Amino acid sequence: MSTISRRTFITATAAATGVGLLPRWAYGQATPESAFLQAEVDAGNLPPVAERLPVNPLVVTPLERPGQQGGDWRHALVGGGSLSMIVRYQAYDPLVRFDPEWKGVIPNVAESYEVSEDGTEYTFKLREGHKWSDGEPFTTDDVQFWYDAYFTDAETNLGVQSFWEIGGSKAKLEVIDKTTFKVTFASPNGFFLQQMAWADQDQLVRCPKHYLEKFHIRYNPDAEKLAQDAGLGSWIALFQREIGFDDTNTYYQNGNRPTLNAWYFTLPPGQNTEQTLAARNPYYFKVDTEGTQLPYFDRIVYQMVADPEVLLLKTLQGEIDMMDQYIATPANRPTLFDGQQTGNYSFYTLKETAANVMAFQLNLNHLDEVKNALFNTIEFRQALSLSIDRQALIDAVFIGQGAPAQPSMIETDPLYNEQLSKQFTEYDPDTANTMLDALMPERDGEGYRLDSQGRRMTIIFEIDQTRTTFLDMFQLAIPMFQAVGIDAQLRSMDRSLWEERVRNGREFDATAHQFGANSGIAAMLDPRFYVPINSNCLYAPGWSLYYSQPDNAAAIEPPEPVKAQQALYRELTATPAPERQAEIMTQILQNAADLFFTFGVSLPADGYGIVKNDMVNVQKTMPNSFGWPTPAPTRPEQYFKA
Repeated sequence: MSTISRRTFITATAAATGVGLLPRWAYGQATPESAFLQAEVDAGNLPPVAERLPVNPLVVTPLERPGQQGGDWRHALVGGGSLSMIVRYQAYDPLVRFDPEWKGVIPNVAESYEVSEDGTEYTFKLREGHKWSDGEPFTTDDVQFWYDAYFTDAETNLGVQSFWEIGGSKAKLEVIDKTTFKVTFASPNGFFLQQMAWADQDQLVRCPKHYLEKFHIRYNPDAEKLAQDAGLGSWIALFQREIGFDDTNTYYQNGNRPTLNAWYFTLPPGQNTEQTLAARNPYYFKVDTEGTQLPYFDRIVYQMVADPEVLLLKTLQGEIDMMDQYIATPANRPTLFDGQQTGNYSFYTLKETAANVMAFQLNLNHLDEVKNALFNTIEFRQALSLSIDRQALIDAVFIGQGAPAQPSMIETDPLYNEQLSKQFTEYDPDTANTMLDALMPERDGEGYRLDSQGRRMTIIFEIDQTRTTFLDMFQLAIPMFQAVGIDAQLRSMDRSLWEERVRNGREFDATAHQFGANSGIAAMLDPRFYVPINSNCLYAPGWSLYYSQPDNAAAIEPPEPVKAQQALYRELTATPAPERQAEIMTQILQNAADLFFTFGVSLPADGYGIVKNDMVNVQKTMPNSFGWPTPAPTRPEQYFKA
C-alpha cells in the first residue's frame, strides 16, 4: 500500500481497480429487478431498481464473470463474541477501501476524493442519489450529524476515531454541498485514508441522521423520556447504545438501524440461538458491468455454532459455503483435505500478515503492585521467553511450518529488524532459571517461586476458547513455564467473556493473542506489539488509553521510554512522505526490540480457507488480516453460486 504524497484526484476505473462508473442511460430501465424484491415493487412498497440506485452507481467488474441474483450464502458465527467477524462478510463499505490486492486505497462510498500535497486537506465527493437501506437519502447531512452529535460531542463520544485528531487537535469539517465535504487537519495526517479504509474504522458512513437524531437531546427534547422508557439512566446512555461505536457490538445487533452495506439484518444477532439472517439491501449502490444491482446473494444465513468442532463438522457435511476463521488450522487441514469431495469444497490460500501465530502478553498495568513490578521487569519477560521450546510448539501444532520468532516483521520486508525477530527465541531453561533466581530465589515445597510477599508466583493466562491453536500451544507451554518455577495456569472462556475481562478490563494476569502485522504499511497501521496505542495492545490497557485519552480516569501514564515510543508513533501518523515514514518506523521497531513488551512463538506460514466449488468470483489467494478484513476487500457482493 502506498501513501499519497502529491495532490491527486481519484476516480475509480474498471481498468485500474476493478470498479468504474456508468451513466444513468447505461443501465436505466434495462437494469433487471431482483426476483427477491419484485413483490415489494409490484405492491408499491418499493420503487423500481432504477430509482433506487445513485445517479452514478459504483460499477464492479466481476473477478471471473457476471452472475445472477438469488440464493443464500451459508455462513456461521462461532461463540457469543464473534459478532465483530461480520465486518469480514457484509459490513465493509467505508468511504474509501483497500483494493483486493492490498496495494492501495480506492473510492467506495465516496465517488472520488482529493488530497492536498501536504496531507492536511481531504475533499470527498459522495454519490448523488445514494440512499440508506430504508430509502432515505445519504448526504453530507449525515456526515455533519456524526461530526456534531458524536465526534466533537464530549458527552457522547466514546473515545474512538483518534485518526481524526492530530496533536490533540480534532479535524475540522466543512460541508460544501449535499455531496461534497472537506476535512482539514492542523498539521499533516499521513495515514488518514488508510485508517479510514481499515476494518471497522469509518464511522461516518454508519450514522443515519434521520434514525439517530431522535436519541440525542440536541435534536429531540424528548430523548430523556426515550431513555427512561428503555430502562436507561440518561439520553447519553441511550444515544451511545444506539450509535454502537464501543465494544458491545450494538451496531451489528441493531436490525432497525439503516445501513449502506450490501445486506441488512432481518434477524439480528442475539435474537435467535440457531441463526442470524441478513437480506439484500434494496438500495445498495453497486452494479456489475451488465447493470445488475449487487449483491448477487439475496441473503446471508449465519448458523450460530457453539465451538469450532461443531463448525468443522458442518463444513465436512457441506453446510458452509466459505470459511477460514476457527477451523482452518494446521491440525484440521488433513481432515478438511480428505473431506473435499464429500463436502464439495476446495481450498483458497491466505497470505499471512500477522506478526506472530501467538504472542504471550503479561499485563504490564496489573492492579496487583507486586505482580505489576515483576511483569515490568524486562529480565522477567526475557526469562519466560527463554523457557519456551518454540520448535516443539511449531512441530506439534503447526506440523513443522514456521520458525522461532518474536512478534516482528517478515525477513523480506525492508523494515525487518533481526534483534526484534530473533532475540530470546532459543530454548534455554538453564539461563531462564538463572535469571529468575536473581529476581525470585525463594521457592515453596513444590518448587514454585515465591514473590516478595511470600506468595506463590501464579500467572493465569486467560484466552478465548475459540482459538484452538492457542489451546494446543498452551498444553505444551504451561509445563515449560512450570519447569522454571512459575505456576502458570490456563483459563479459557467464551469470546464475549474474554472481551469483557481482558480487552475491557485490568483484573487479569496475562493473555495470548495474535494478529498485528508483519510488513510495510500494515505494520504502521497496526503496530500493536511495538507501541501501546489502542485496545488491541492487551499487554498495556492503561498505557494504551493514555495514548488516546490521557485525561481518562483509567489511563496510566507510561514510563518515559514508552511515552517516547508513543510520541514517535504520533510523528509517524502525521508524516505524509513514505521515505520519512520508513525512517520513523525503523526507529519504532528498534525501540520495540529494546523494550521487549511481549514474546511470541513463530511468524505464521501461509494459511488457507475452504470455499464451495459452486461459489463464483472468490479470489483464490488473498491477504489474511483483520485490518484488511479478509475476505471483504475482495468484494463479497459479487460472489454467487453457479
